[in-house]
Formats: sequence, structure tokens, C-alpha cells
Amino acid sequence: MRLIFLYGLPGVGKLTIARELAELTGFRVFHNHLTVDLVLSVFEFGSKPFVELREAVWLEVFKQAAAADLNGLIFTFVFERTVRAGFIEKTQSVIESAGGEVLFVELTCTTEELEKRIEHPSRQKFGKLSSAVMFRELQASGVFAWPTLPKSHLVVDTTNRSASASARLIATELGLSVEPNRE
Repeated sequence: MRLIFLYGLPGVGKLTIARELAELTGFRVFHNHLTVDLVLSVFEFGSKPFVELREAVWLEVFKQAAAADLNGLIFTFVFERTVRAGFIEKTQSVIESAGGEVLFVELTCTTEELEKRIEHPSRQKFGKLSSAVMFRELQASGVFAWPTLPKSHLVVDTTNRSASASARLIATELGLSVEPNRE
């Protein structure tokens, strides 16, 4: 199984591009906010039980997807300081021990575009960060400080690229098979 690990700051287009990539490849999308919302229904964000359970759910989904021999899974992710340092290594271990591969794809865009996107009303339905002012405060305080990651297979600047063009670029550059009638 291939795990397409789409990551980047809030607002770069991870979910939108993941959905487009899923349409092209037939891979499933595992949107990280699904887990965040699940665990938030019981535990406070950043609390020990929240952090542990969120990670356990992420890793168990990866394990089960690999065991089910899915062709691929697209995971959307933003690093923030409550994510434990060993999460990336654990993710790789789960996938690689099942004979799979983790492909890291970083999505970026300019700060100006990012702040416009963050304020888009569509982000609110997922409980996502939707205030440029709050984003600036969080960014300045180091909330989104990136840990050392394995080398990205691809970095895509989404500033002036549509979600569908970004998805096509990812599929092409990673050598992902496009399902018939999805081109």
C-alpha cells in the first residue's frame, strides 16, 4: 500500500487536493480532522488522553488499511506542537512493515494566499482554523514548528495552481496509476 502523506500549513489545500487525487487514483482519503473531531468530543485538545488517542487512531487506521491491502490511502496532515515526535517514524514503521511505502508530499503557498484561504467559510464546517489573526498568533508562537521529516518526495506550491492541477502533478510525479475514465 502507498500512503500519500499530504502535509502543510492550514489553508494550503490539503483536503481539496486529496479529494481530487482520490478521484484520479481511486485511493481513499483519511482526513486528519475526522480523528481530531472524534477525540475532541471527549477530551480537551492537547490533553494527554487527546494526544495519545488521536495518534492511536491514526496509526490503527494505517495498520488496518495496509492489512486490507488497499492500493493507496491519502492522509492529510498539519504538524502542530501536540503531535508527538515519534509519530512519523511510527507511521513509516506501520506501513513499511506491511510492505508498503510512505510518500511525503508537502503543499505550500504564499502567506498572503494562505491567509485568504484560512478565512474561507468552508473551513468552519470542519472546525478548522478560520482566522488569519489567530493563524499569525499561532505561527509566531511556534505552534506549527516542523519536526525533522524524511525528505519529501514532492513539494507543490498551490498558490496559483488549481486543486485538480495539483492532484495531477502529484499523481504524475509519484507515478500513481490514474483509474480509467478519471483523466
